[in-house]
Amino acid sequence: MTVRVVLSTGTSIEHTGGQKEFEIEARNLRGVIKAMEERFPGIGEFLEEETTVAIDGELHESAYFQPLRENAEVYFLPKIEAG
Repeated sequence: MTVRVVLSTGTSIEHTGGQKEFEIEARNLRGVIKAMEERFPGIGEFLEEETTVAIDGELHESAYFQPLRENAEVYFLPKIEAG
């Protein structure tokens, strides 16, 4: 199933040469991260460690095996830290 993946500007500049949006074939978030890692080696660990995920507008803290629907929108957002 195809999902739309969107990265933040900083992440896209650092890891994908500025490309922010992707169409990915995946059934869950794990599959999205794996596909992104195949395209851009090194991005997978960054996405897992340094971002928060929003799937169809809903934030997920731990969504590794979260199933995705056809045409879902997956946003990787920078984590916000409080001090």
